[in-house]
Amino acid sequence: MIPDTSTETVFTYGSPALKFGAGASDEIGFDLARLGAKRVLIVTDPQIAATGHPQRVAEQMAKFGVEAHVFDGVHVEPTDASLRQAIDHARGSGPWDAFVAVGGGSSIDTAKAVNLLTTNTGELMDYINAPVGAAKAPAQPLKPLVAVPTTTGTGSESTTICVLDVLSLKVKTGISHAWLRPTLAVVDPALTVTQPPEVTASSGMDILCHALESYTARPYDSYDRKTPEQRVPYCGANPISDMWSEQALRLLCRSFRSAVRDGENMAARVDMALAATMAGLGFGNAGVHIPHANAYPIAGRVKEFRPPGYAVHEPMVPHGMSVSLTAPEAFRFTYSARPERHVRAAELLDPTADRPKDLADFLPAILTELMQDIGIPNGIGGVGYTSSDVPDLVEGAMKQQRLLATAPRPVTDEDIERILVRSLDNW
Repeated sequence: MIPDTSTETVFTYGSPALKFGAGASDEIGFDLARLGAKRVLIVTDPQIAATGHPQRVAEQMAKFGVEAHVFDGVHVEPTDASLRQAIDHARGSGPWDAFVAVGGGSSIDTAKAVNLLTTNTGELMDYINAPVGAAKAPAQPLKPLVAVPTTTGTGSESTTICVLDVLSLKVKTGISHAWLRPTLAVVDPALTVTQPPEVTASSGMDILCHALESYTARPYDSYDRKTPEQRVPYCGANPISDMWSEQALRLLCRSFRSAVRDGENMAARVDMALAATMAGLGFGNAGVHIPHANAYPIAGRVKEFRPPGYAVHEPMVPHGMSVSLTAPEAFRFTYSARPERHVRAAELLDPTADRPKDLADFLPAILTELMQDIGIPNGIGGVGYTSSDVPDLVEGAMKQQRLLATAPRPVTDEDIERILVRSLDNW
């Protein structure tokens, strides 16, 4: 029997090496020394630097003969301008044998861009995803990158993605290539205790949407067959990504609300750190779709919203929050493509919930109840948008075709418009 070669039969899976547990960050110097690194740049933001975590990491690295310097100029929610500043600093103060990112997704993504642009020629826009940038692939291998998350949410320590705002276009986009994935993820839950509850809530919604979007993503075997050079990190839902997503949902069910209510609850912090890592291992291979595509313009076109709990001096919609705001309506839209997945996800998030008559409402109802409990704003209207802003948000979301291609059903401008209008308020 001749196999059908017109549809995909292959899925790919990639992940960094992982070191997880309290005290894991003390061992980074040992790991880098084994890789032959002598001079390392630590990349972090001012707020994380103020906690002393990056300096303590540097001091521990010195015990293993690794010279570490700290750059603390990361911009929370990186922009093309802030990434260029970090790249210029690294180019001017290098060469570096390796990079260590200490912080949230902003620090890790900045370190990815620094690593890319100090090992390869060209400028930032050369590598940014099309149609915003030229989507050039790196020609030279990158240096080792160790990612040390201090927030529980982005999963950037596991992924091949660097996310940024292009200020002139008022759009959030990214750089995506397998070589951007960190060499080693060091997840030390003790570093996350300093997160304010609002940051825990927002970043936790990022974990949740990572798990839900990858779990409901278009299956890998529904795509046309790819040649080896066409393969990309986001290959669609597959058996391995499904396993990570389900386990992340179980951990969120058990500990999300507890971690927001009591940041010193170490059991909950460990669960959230593990959920973030597992969700990252899932979506970093399967991909995300509509909520993340919508989130980019929601964050990029922010007006005057200033989130509580964040030490920022300008308007900002945090990434996890922006992703969550349209999630209930997005999953109502995708329900018909994979009903069993949506029902299963709802039951993993709340095993005690009664099934509604219309099962399309099941997951949205579970999500909105959770969002109310942890203090997420009520829809995009809650962060300052009105119906007159919807056309611009639709335009920005539709530019994220790399993400929308992972949705389990085709997505048109009209679909995104309907989701956004219904997400002006969620309850």
